[in-house]
Amino acid sequence: MYYTYIITTKNNAMLYIGVTNDLQRRLYEHKNKLIDGFTKRYNISKLVYFEEYADIEEAIAREKQLKGWTRAKKDKLIEKENPKWDELSF
Repeated sequence: MYYTYIITTKNNAMLYIGVTNDLQRRLYEHKNKLIDGFTKRYNISKLVYFEEYADIEEAIAREKQLKGWTRAKKDKLIEKENPKWDELSF
């Protein structure tokens, strides 16, 4: 399986959209700041939304689509499935 996911800061101020084949491992990397970059710099690690795909190309296409959306549209997507922006980590 492949996952397109959205993570945020504790106060939901910033969003990061990514794609992975192992969501649990990738969240561990974000939470423990194992990879340099945007999420490490801004402490972004709270999973608030994800989608599952059997095909990597579909997951990547969705990631690109979501990255092109406005912040308001992304917020609405998250709030549809996760109205309180609870952490979905497992």
